[in-house]
Amino acid sequence: MSEQATAHRPRSSHARSQWFDVLDQFLTHRGAALGMIFFVLVCVAVTLGPALWTLDPNTIDIRAKNQGPTLLHPMGTDQLGRDTFAQVLAGGRVSLAVGVTAMLLSLVLGTLVGVIAGFFRRFDGPLMRLTDLFLALPLLPLLLVIIMLFRDTLRAAFGPETGIFILIVFVIGITSWMQTARIVRGDVLALKEREFVLAAMSIGTPSRRLILRHILPNVLSPIMVSATLGIANAIITESALSFLGLGFPSDFPTWGRLLFDSTNFMTLNPERVIWPGLAISLTVLSVNYIGDGLRDALDPRIRGR
Repeated sequence: MSEQATAHRPRSSHARSQWFDVLDQFLTHRGAALGMIFFVLVCVAVTLGPALWTLDPNTIDIRAKNQGPTLLHPMGTDQLGRDTFAQVLAGGRVSLAVGVTAMLLSLVLGTLVGVIAGFFRRFDGPLMRLTDLFLALPLLPLLLVIIMLFRDTLRAAFGPETGIFILIVFVIGITSWMQTARIVRGDVLALKEREFVLAAMSIGTPSRRLILRHILPNVLSPIMVSATLGIANAIITESALSFLGLGFPSDFPTWGRLLFDSTNFMTLNPERVIWPGLAISLTVLSVNYIGDGLRDALDPRIRGR
């Protein structure tokens, strides 16, 4: 019993030291550390902010319309007298929810396609040609066509807000998995030639166990980087769709919808464009820095430099 405990103790210590090395490498990347702090602050603000800032983003006060920043309205008001700060908080909650959910969908699809294409040779050709087909499609016209075709149906089935949320998440998810699939496939093809994978194959390890125990843990780095970039891409895509007027309804604010609604009042209140645009830019920038830091921290060739 004591020999077994002694044998397991260095292994646990080694595992802990590896994760400490990953954390240390991530924190040494100043941009990634600052990006993580800012992204956490944004998540906390959009989650808890509406509970602390009691003004309803949909409350109309015509007497206070088109005001600049004041103590009562730090970011001013819109053409209907609604508080811009409350709308930015509410819109951030929706935009981040769309970004994270669409990222998870695209990540699952991309990882599944990449692992199957890289590990099973007979599926490589068809799956990569399917990936090339999606990459060749003009994404923005495709997004517009899908939204125009299914928007009314989903609105009638799930309600105006939930239906549009499902549609936008689905559309962004199925049109942004291709880069992840290509990256994961390339890493899987390289891993198949490594000694530990060949040794596992030689003793008859089943394919499912080989993928779960040896392949997936070693492609964690590109998957994590793709996840962070996927959040940024989903936020930008949702903002673009909302800016074009094809996203959420006007009484359901997102950062892109706030930009769309404020374009007609740029000369009167230019700060109305600045606040949601700044929120989108800084959030996407912080997520990209987090992705850079995770890539460096999870790569053993870079870690420790």
